[in-house]
Amino acid sequence: MYKLEDIKTIHLEITQNCQASCPMCDRNMNGGELNPHVNLSELTLEDCKKIFSPDFIKQLNTMYMCGNLGDPIVARDTLEVFKYFREHNPTMWLSMNTNAGARDEEWWKELAQVYGKMGTVIFSVDGLRDTNHIYRQGVNWDSVERSMHAFIGAGGRARWDFLIFEHNQHQVDEAEQLASEWGFEKFIKKKTGRFVTTQSQKKDSHQAVDRKGKETAELKKPKQEYQNRALTKQEQIINKYGSMDAYYDAVPIVCKVKQEGSLFITAEGLALPCCWTAGRMYKWWHKDPRVEQIWDFIKDKSAIDATQGLDKVFATGIFDDIESSWNTQGCSNGRLKVCATKCGAEWDPFKEQFT
Repeated sequence: MYKLEDIKTIHLEITQNCQASCPMCDRNMNGGELNPHVNLSELTLEDCKKIFSPDFIKQLNTMYMCGNLGDPIVARDTLEVFKYFREHNPTMWLSMNTNAGARDEEWWKELAQVYGKMGTVIFSVDGLRDTNHIYRQGVNWDSVERSMHAFIGAGGRARWDFLIFEHNQHQVDEAEQLASEWGFEKFIKKKTGRFVTTQSQKKDSHQAVDRKGKETAELKKPKQEYQNRALTKQEQIINKYGSMDAYYDAVPIVCKVKQEGSLFITAEGLALPCCWTAGRMYKWWHKDPRVEQIWDFIKDKSAIDATQGLDKVFATGIFDDIESSWNTQGCSNGRLKVCATKCGAEWDPFKEQFT
């Protein structure tokens, strides 16, 4: 797939911890109890120093923190890790995605100074004071607003990503105007892929619950204007191939991370090509998460433990094994299905979020 010297971008999941309980996040069960397969791992500065040597950091163009399960702002060493990367590469691009609902003003101001003009914070805020918490359960609006103002006020470059649901679609224009007034460089009307299933079943709503399992909001698709276009393209794919599974079995795979030279590091310190492959590891609805196909390639987590050295992970051949599977006809025969779902050449719900 690629060699260690080809890596130009690091996608770092520094923590599995988060103060929010978003209903469509794998960290919890529809916004309720914690995913039983998640152990709330978190990388320290010392862990990151073991994984990323100064020489390796010098070869990078970008490092960003996002991931599948946690939010970077709740990790203990997030700021220190960004400082470490900046120290050894003054011109690389730094960024993170966050719900913005934690840390004091001084922390945000310091982050802005570390980034300088070569970095941005992507604020994932899906509504205004009266609606953001409907999806971002547990996020306090006053904290969000304070974080935004502190970071931008200190010279930080910021982008606002607004996931559109039925309950907040009436606020898109108001939020975009507010973003302009507050100094955001970009406002993204994000057409969520969370209502696009990997199979042919249609999903029109999603019932959220709170930490105690009590039903809260029923999340519904927005009006057609704000829907992910993959919803309609899915029907075209089924007409062409007969089913989504038949599409996954045969579609050419154009790997996004291979093109970018990107590598994903989980909060456990595991190295995988992307957050999508890692995202199949711990689905909460499985009694045994190892039934997922990605475990056929991982086999032993210690083999991809990046704290033992990225060179050792690459030497296992896991990345080449994943790429080789793409040439197999049929996912039941060993083709890695998550690669076909996320990087299949004819259907891309991820890309459609931003169009």
